[in-house]
Amino acid sequence: MSAGVGEHTAVAEIQGLDGAFSFAERLLQRIWLRLDFDVTRAVTSDGRAVKILYPGTWNRLGGPDFFNAKIEIDGEPLQGDVELHLRASDWAAHGHPEDAKYARVILHVVLFPPQGPTLGAAGKLIPALALLPLLYRSLEEYAEEDAVERLANHPLAAAQEALLALSVEEQRTRLRECARVRWRQKVGFAEKRIARLGWREACHQTALEILGYRFNRGPMLLLATQFPLDRWPSVAAGEALESLYLLYQERWNRQAVRPANHPKARLRQYAEWTAAVADWPEKLRRVYLEERGSIRWLRAPEIEGLSTVKFRKRAGAADLIARLSREVGGDAIGGTRLHTLVADGFWPLLAAEYPEEDVVLSGCWYHGYSGDVPESITRLLRALELTDRRSSVLCHGLAQGLLGWVWREEERRQQ
Repeated sequence: MSAGVGEHTAVAEIQGLDGAFSFAERLLQRIWLRLDFDVTRAVTSDGRAVKILYPGTWNRLGGPDFFNAKIEIDGEPLQGDVELHLRASDWAAHGHPEDAKYARVILHVVLFPPQGPTLGAAGKLIPALALLPLLYRSLEEYAEEDAVERLANHPLAAAQEALLALSVEEQRTRLRECARVRWRQKVGFAEKRIARLGWREACHQTALEILGYRFNRGPMLLLATQFPLDRWPSVAAGEALESLYLLYQERWNRQAVRPANHPKARLRQYAEWTAAVADWPEKLRRVYLEERGSIRWLRAPEIEGLSTVKFRKRAGAADLIARLSREVGGDAIGGTRLHTLVADGFWPLLAAEYPEEDVVLSGCWYHGYSGDVPESITRLLRALELTDRRSSVLCHGLAQGLLGWVWREEERRQQ
């Protein structure tokens, strides 16, 4: 791995499933700001519990990265600044111990676990917190998602030009390869989540994470950790739901969030869902095991040779989604959020639980109904005529593959 020399432009090069990628210090700062990690397991490098009351105000200029943070370390309240680095050694390399601007730093947040102490002026010991062991997903997934956010409203002219230089078959091949990588990432993470939490709570966390969308995933996951699935049916009452919302009122991101994605609306939906189907993770397994008989015939090369329209017809995709919505989800979630929940939640979880079903489930994921995809990606797929030509059907796998391909192209251009 290597890192850039600039304090605010530091970048680590990391090996992922599909080659090396960069992880910027700016992304680490965004993760800290959103508390997009398991804050319930946060401990300093010397084993003291860290409670984060307020991450601080993000400073885009010189000095510490976050001003006026509020934390507790082993119950002791502290208020001051927070500095972030990819590696703990960057603290001394950037001359912070002798810099008066860093005299109020109360916590040194790093990506990789430190090899030694962080020392301030006059040898003062500054607590260090490593985020890598606390992250909800792989570094590659965080980097990809960050790129998706930055490219959400991007015209993607360079990507379109690069793809147009390829034949249609080459375009499809490249995007299928990128889609396979993204599928492996999603299944791999589902495997880790099930191993750590068990099937029931892994499903619970996954559902709330997806309902949180990218803006409120962090507090949704914290809520899932502190309120296990068994406690949710009682949350359906309006007063309890309001209390739950207010409990995290300082952490919800309500800016740039459409009314349908407002955290209170999504919490209400999940409360209605769990009240209607309290044992929905068990129902998910049951429904799939009952339905797989009708789709088990689908195997590679059949899946590879089918168009999305034919796959959906032969697999009874519309009826299957309707049954999942009704019997597993209590018809509480609909629209593109339901399709995202099924594609990036249910299918990877089931593939992790039943690895022998990977080919079938990857086909369901690839040819599934597209969920919440940036409009720029949808427009590019249609401009390239990569949707099903006769019906203009957009499949989830092509959209995911294009997201992965665009991210890789951006990576290559920056190297």
